[in-house]
Amino acid sequence: MTRFESAKIIPMSSTAPSRLLSLNSALDAWGIDAFLAWHPVTMGYLHNFHEGAIERFMALGLHRDGRSAIICPSLSATQAARAGIKDIRSWRDGEDPLALFMQLAEEWNLKSAIIAVDDEMPAHMLLAMQMALPAALFRTGGEILGSLMRVKAEDELNLMRRAARIADDAYVSLLGSVKAGMTERQVDHILRNEMARLGGEPTFCIIAAGANGAEPHHLSDDTVLTDGDVVIMDFGCHVEGYQSDVTRTIAIGSASDEAKKVYRIVYDAHMAGRRAIGPSVPAEQIDAAAREVIANAGYGEYFMHRLGHGIGRKGHEEPFIIAGNASPVEVGHCFSIEPGIYLPGKFGVRIENIVTVTPDGHESLNAEPPAELPIV
Repeated sequence: MTRFESAKIIPMSSTAPSRLLSLNSALDAWGIDAFLAWHPVTMGYLHNFHEGAIERFMALGLHRDGRSAIICPSLSATQAARAGIKDIRSWRDGEDPLALFMQLAEEWNLKSAIIAVDDEMPAHMLLAMQMALPAALFRTGGEILGSLMRVKAEDELNLMRRAARIADDAYVSLLGSVKAGMTERQVDHILRNEMARLGGEPTFCIIAAGANGAEPHHLSDDTVLTDGDVVIMDFGCHVEGYQSDVTRTIAIGSASDEAKKVYRIVYDAHMAGRRAIGPSVPAEQIDAAAREVIANAGYGEYFMHRLGHGIGRKGHEEPFIIAGNASPVEVGHCFSIEPGIYLPGKFGVRIENIVTVTPDGHESLNAEPPAELPIV
């Protein structure tokens, strides 16, 4: 058990003020003096400020005593004010933003402090701050922030339900048009357009036909779908920043007995993983429940990735459903259940739904996958 788990600090609601209060409590529990946010998702979650700085220096500083300030390019100052940030310290191109950082460090007494930073903070920015404050201890802030973000409030869950429903509906619409002779890119294009038409902002799409399906992170290309192909379709969108992620597997025209068999094994593994979900269940136990089905069927070596990943404002966040993660899942956690079997040179099968933990088990945010391989 970590120090933070023993503190049991849970965000009370999804409003920015309450999130800041929750972060202040978390910093105090961890003995951290300040948190420096850089990623647009982090700043958006904490202060409704979603502006990215790309290569420029920008940091939203949050002190454990409740003070907050942002150092940002002057290009972003108006947006920061619109987000309700009161203490804005902007700099113009050609000026040194580290001078503003040093001023803030002096005011907040950070010269020998413990400072947590976004996991995604660029190395050049972190190294510059370390050189400016050589006596300070910088540490990753992902675990602290993740402990807040992984518990979803009801309004967050409603946005995720909407995003999941849009992805589901786009898939149903696609089934009426996908056929042999189309390319992966064409199917990709249809799915993205459907998600956009239904009100989502498409974020990614992977179409992997035939042998390409044995590559879990295949990029859609000009491969032509042919009769008998097994096709993996992994795609998602966001609604107001909250993500969906779903994977369905189909066959074009016909399906071999082997493809039907493998699909059913993956389906059974998917459902076994979901049956294992409940409050206080270790994440690794959920992974093991699904993995055991595939291993017992003789395909264990062909399931080479974790069972699932957390999802919310980020496509991948805590909790991770993986062997070795003994941390328990709790009510409000959202994550994928996505077992797969990947047979090199032949095909792959993956089935993925997003679920949220409930007091009685779980709720699937996606429609239920079919128990038998769909042939279109």
